[in-house]
Amino acid sequence: MSSPLLPVSLVGVKMIKEKNLNRVLIVSIIPYFLEKGSFWFEENFEKILQIRKVQSWWQDNTLIPEENQIFNFSQFLRKLDELGYEKVYKVGGIGEFSQRGGIIEVFPINLNFPLRFEFLGNKILEIERLKIEVKNEKEVKERLKKKLKYQKIYSQLDHLKTGDFLVHLDHGIGIYNQQLTINNQQYHQLEYAEGDRLYVPVGLERKLSRYIGFTQPKISRLGSPLWQRTKKKIKEEAEKLAKELLEIATIREIATRPPYLPSNEIDFQLASGFQYTETPDQIQVIEEIEKDLEKNRPIDRLICGDVGFGKTEIALRTMIRVVNSGYQAVMICPTTILANQHFQNFKERLKNLPVKINLLSRLQLKREQKEIIKKLREGKIDIIIGTHRILSKDVAFKNLGILIIDDEQRFGVRQKEKLRKIRSSLDVLSLSATPIPRTLYLALSSLKKISLIQTPPVGRLPVKTFILPWSEKVIKEAIENEISRGGQIYYLHNRIETIGVVKNLLENLVPGARIGIAHGRLREKELIKVMTKFQNKIINVLVATTIIENGLDFPNVNTLIVADGTRLGLAEAYQIRGRVGRSHIKAFAYFLYGRNLSEKAKMRLKALKEAEALGSGYRIALKDLEIRGAGNILGREQSGNINQVGLNLYCQMLSEAIEKLKPK
Repeated sequence: MSSPLLPVSLVGVKMIKEKNLNRVLIVSIIPYFLEKGSFWFEENFEKILQIRKVQSWWQDNTLIPEENQIFNFSQFLRKLDELGYEKVYKVGGIGEFSQRGGIIEVFPINLNFPLRFEFLGNKILEIERLKIEVKNEKEVKERLKKKLKYQKIYSQLDHLKTGDFLVHLDHGIGIYNQQLTINNQQYHQLEYAEGDRLYVPVGLERKLSRYIGFTQPKISRLGSPLWQRTKKKIKEEAEKLAKELLEIATIREIATRPPYLPSNEIDFQLASGFQYTETPDQIQVIEEIEKDLEKNRPIDRLICGDVGFGKTEIALRTMIRVVNSGYQAVMICPTTILANQHFQNFKERLKNLPVKINLLSRLQLKREQKEIIKKLREGKIDIIIGTHRILSKDVAFKNLGILIIDDEQRFGVRQKEKLRKIRSSLDVLSLSATPIPRTLYLALSSLKKISLIQTPPVGRLPVKTFILPWSEKVIKEAIENEISRGGQIYYLHNRIETIGVVKNLLENLVPGARIGIAHGRLREKELIKVMTKFQNKIINVLVATTIIENGLDFPNVNTLIVADGTRLGLAEAYQIRGRVGRSHIKAFAYFLYGRNLSEKAKMRLKALKEAEALGSGYRIALKDLEIRGAGNILGREQSGNINQVGLNLYCQMLSEAIEKLKPK
């Protein structure tokens, strides 16, 4: 919305008096006013008084309180809210206001100092100037402009439904009730604790955001100082995190390394041997990494994407490019099974290329491990894939260039930093199957390089999902149908104590099936033996616990049967379903349930059914996947803070803290 321009040449009476302030101007936080300096308002004060009498725009966007004026206390607070000022526990910056008893403090954007209003009932007894002053007005207003932009981005209020949890910047967490019209003005009605209600004008939703968190939020009480204290504490925590992130970013900015050599014949051969067509997202990420490799700054990039969307292929191509420049590459995996699977797949892809690849884990014989470590130190191995064994003190490299962290959310900060200490200019590429929320991406994008892969592979079909009561007939037909087309089956039974009984049941149901068992209590050697048999199709039905969730990739497995779908969280069920349908073959997932189905379980299973579309983890995960992604990337200690104010507001706070602390 534009406003009539006031000529700067018109000089009015100065509103700031030496000893006292009888009448003051407070203007709304909008781009038009943020462009003006405090001197402009001082010069044009009288002109603004006149224009307010005839133009509603000026009435809506300004407030002119006077000493001894009768002004409804609640309406004064509401007006500050409508002008865009943020309610805080204690005023410390421009654009904020606070209230304690009959005292209201506000820091107008048109002044370089805050004001204190003392009320007696609905009468303004006194207006005082507080001693805080703005040193760099231009810089502060630039941050406020960005804050307006963030508020708009983080609102995300599409498709509001009754019962949705919303967070109001000034008043805390409430429940959305309805949209209604009062005196020709439309409002969003929010319900708060103790029957309190808040009416937010439609068009002024910039202070509202959806609540996204792991827990059922505690509904706030209107007027309680608890929300302001909570917000203050979490803002301080966000600033601490922003400082740590900036320090890490600064250290990496200082480090340098020679640019890698351009792509050569080996890179082209590897790319041409990829059996799938690259998705647009994959191509974009490959190009982003190409640019990273051409620079003399080390890479620190996070690649986020749904299961089976091609992160590993990008990692392999990056490692080969690094190896071609004379460096070694390491991929560290959270489990021996995953490390073994990557090793077998990479070995197959690289069999015709002059690249030496090996595997290192504690399952190998001591003499084998010793020989591999010796070759690593001598530079006789180009690519090493392994587990935490790579972190051991006896492991050293001749010329390590890049570290790939697979399933990065499963590694602690100390483990990651230990690898980075090998070389200050080490390139690091992290892979994560947990989707990163858009809001967190925006908050971190100025500090950390993040690539999102959201496009499913070409020819990939959605997994047909069935939500059904547990039935031997359904199980028998599902297994027989998959075996008849040469495929394999995951049967998920998440109780180790009775997993043997289930194997016997399935053998009786489908006598021709070749059944194996996999769970976390098996010795690792035994587990790898079973998984190798499954990979080589000697076993065609794998009865397993949720161990199958962890990054396994078998394109021939195209039927999933979950014995009790109610025992899985939404995010976990979504991730596990992603373990089937990894190729162009139609896949099926059966989530079975018992007789007593709770309302919550029904809702979870319904959401899973509705999320059949590929890549829809970004939509169904508003409550679960997104907060899990944020917790993984920011660290467990931040999850509690996120739960208290919701992911969107937390990310907004983090964005503002980063902007505030970033060197200009």
